[in-house]
Amino acid sequence: MTPDISERTAVTMTIHVEGLVAIAVFYLLILVVGIWAAWKNKHSGEAEGTDRSETIMVGGRDIGLFVGGFTMTATWVGGGYINGTAEYVYLPGYGLAWAQAPFGYALSLVVGGLFFAKPMRSRGYVTMLDPFQQLYGKRMGGLLFIPALMGEIFWSAAILSALGATLSVIVDINIKMSVVLSALIAIFYTLVGGLYSVAYTDVVQLFCIFVGLWISVPFALTNPAVSDIAVTAVKQVYQTPWRGSINKSDTWIWIDNFCLLMLGGIPWQVYFQRVLSASSATYAQVLSFLAAFGCLVMAVPSVLIGAIGASTDWNQTSYGPIPPKDREQADMILPIVLQHLCPPFVSFFGLGAVSAAVMSSADSSILSASSMFARNIYQLAFRQSASDREIVWVMRITIFVFGGLATWMALVTGTVYGLWYLSSDLVYVIIFPQLLSVLFVKGTNTYGSVAAYLFGMVLRIGGGEPYLSLPPFIYYPGWTTEMQKHHITGEMEEIVKQKFPFKTVSMIASFLANFAFSHLAKYLFESGKISHKYDFLDAVVSRHSGEIMDKTTLVTRSNNIGLSEMAPVKPRLSVTLAAAFTRRDTLPTETVEEEEEESSPDSPHHDELR
Repeated sequence: MTPDISERTAVTMTIHVEGLVAIAVFYLLILVVGIWAAWKNKHSGEAEGTDRSETIMVGGRDIGLFVGGFTMTATWVGGGYINGTAEYVYLPGYGLAWAQAPFGYALSLVVGGLFFAKPMRSRGYVTMLDPFQQLYGKRMGGLLFIPALMGEIFWSAAILSALGATLSVIVDINIKMSVVLSALIAIFYTLVGGLYSVAYTDVVQLFCIFVGLWISVPFALTNPAVSDIAVTAVKQVYQTPWRGSINKSDTWIWIDNFCLLMLGGIPWQVYFQRVLSASSATYAQVLSFLAAFGCLVMAVPSVLIGAIGASTDWNQTSYGPIPPKDREQADMILPIVLQHLCPPFVSFFGLGAVSAAVMSSADSSILSASSMFARNIYQLAFRQSASDREIVWVMRITIFVFGGLATWMALVTGTVYGLWYLSSDLVYVIIFPQLLSVLFVKGTNTYGSVAAYLFGMVLRIGGGEPYLSLPPFIYYPGWTTEMQKHHITGEMEEIVKQKFPFKTVSMIASFLANFAFSHLAKYLFESGKISHKYDFLDAVVSRHSGEIMDKTTLVTRSNNIGLSEMAPVKPRLSVTLAAAFTRRDTLPTETVEEEEEESSPDSPHHDELR
């Protein structure tokens, strides 16, 4: 008996040491690449006179096809994406039918590329909030910053929390130490290199995920404890078929969640950060389409691993007779499959790669939050005269602050996932309809924007959030109650389940409120029914004043920029593949002359959005 225990302990210690070494190697690789990217591009944009702060935010707008394709794909493909996809395929009662992230986010990138990438990139914006401040003013921009910031911070915290839990189970190291170390590495190289470091580490991140998972899948599939996944997809063997199904009563919930992923995946700074760093508007569209394909490709091994988990007799494995779903560990099915169904060397290559990828996923959200704060809050709302050096230092400080905040939340808040669910919903119901309005609907103003903000927020929060134990005060049609185990206390509690697609309805109501209240305010002020002196937001009567527009928006003239008069941003020209879309010799002579004329200092568009 004693020798067996000693032998098992020795094997466990060996596995832990191998696991720590593998993770350390991949962490070091990510860190080295991040620092190298910062050093390689430290003088980027200087020849063109680009501000250093803008280079940090959008990388000098010269991200190439190879790096651009990877970093755009990494907008959504990270640790949360691959773990979440495997989890839903594995979970009984859900299965592949409910693993909506791959198709949802892929379509999100397609829709973003078709309709949003071109106008945003063509006008030369630096962050996603620029068009809101241009049309609705700095105060409204500040309000819209709140849900955008919440989404980025809670997303980073959720990623770090999941990483800590995974590492603590797999290699038995302290969860706090793993979270803090991961966050420090991501914060450090983001501080040093900005978007360049984020983009280049994304290449390593996706390569690690792809190779690490695909090496592991054949070994897991051929493990004696695993049944044929083609059989378990349609027949019950160890649990319900992993193909999954959608009950008729849950159809509207499925549609609501899919719309949330497809449309709610667009209005994020992490996406527009990549769009605005592309060398041209056409290029931004191409990268979006490439990333959509990348999202689907990167989901395949996760789907297979989820299916393998659902097809395994866990009693034959080192994991034990009780399956992960019964141990409340379904969210870690991917690392569990890698650890218990693959040989040790394969297991830890996969686990090390996935861990490094999860850590690398947090960097872009932290950079996005600091970019929006430094430009749209600090510079445009409070310190219009701030120097470029000052903005750079504000960005560095906020990268550290927001990174520290996300780390703290990952360590002490048990409801970080619930907070992210709620904040991502608010991004969908508040920011998406306003982005639609500001880019494609003429006549909206700040009064409509405020009304839309309130409508969206009240209708969404009114539906409640079970994960946060937030009860609803609006009971939508078809609501039911059910008993559910609390994720922290483990006690059974009664929750209200909304079966009405209230998130999408809230988004549509917010959009209509913006349009209706904007035109109502315009009519009331311009017809004289309300005195001009009550236009306290300077949104209708006073918007024609050049002085007020100067103070409250990004541009120096009072007219809105229409899609037909986009301010060109001259890309850096090169003979690389990236320049194929912008080479002068591929353009008509008239187009080249127009670009030179419009980009000259005398052009009326030259100073816009600088």
